[in-house]
Amino acid sequence: MSPSLAQSVQTVFSFPASTFPPLALGFFGLGTGYMIYGTQELFGFPARSERVDFATGMWGIWMPGFLQFITGIYLFTGLALFNVFVGLPPLYMAALAFTAYGVHWFAIGWNRLRQADPRVQVGMAFAFTLISVLGIIVFFHAHDYQVGGVFIGLTCVYVTDFFVSLKADLPKIGNPAEKALGFFHLGTGFWLFYLMFAVVLDFTSKFTLQF
Repeated sequence: MSPSLAQSVQTVFSFPASTFPPLALGFFGLGTGYMIYGTQELFGFPARSERVDFATGMWGIWMPGFLQFITGIYLFTGLALFNVFVGLPPLYMAALAFTAYGVHWFAIGWNRLRQADPRVQVGMAFAFTLISVLGIIVFFHAHDYQVGGVFIGLTCVYVTDFFVSLKADLPKIGNPAEKALGFFHLGTGFWLFYLMFAVVLDFTSKFTLQF
């Protein structure tokens, strides 16, 4: 390839640095999913049925699933291909988390609408506990305690979900664990909405909601 051609290709794929990563989209998607699932788990509303499971599954696929997935892919593309998120290394962890959590919500939503056996989620709960702990390490090391707090909530969610997955075989453990899962879903969901407000207002109106 000639130098002039190489330079033109580099020019075509060169983009200015951006200070607007789409974090609020991922926060909103996951927060909405946690509100839907957490309400059912903690309060039993609405009661589980084939129709309710179908509706819950569809919401799970599209809100925490699709919105997190597209956020993760956007971040990975900006970091790895176009170099538009310069000087923000923790976004690599955010890209990993949003992409992985998004795809796993595709599975969660599909399994719910198909009323699949939840016991197969034992391994999933273990794997996502690990990625949640990794997020705690990365964001607390970067002194981003707000996002680190999300990963604390996520760790609680997946540790609890491990026991919920065994509800059919161990109901004395699984039933209270499901209530605890709903509590952690709702608590983490409210924190995600706070972060959505903080990110949007900080970016657009120069608020200082992130401490």
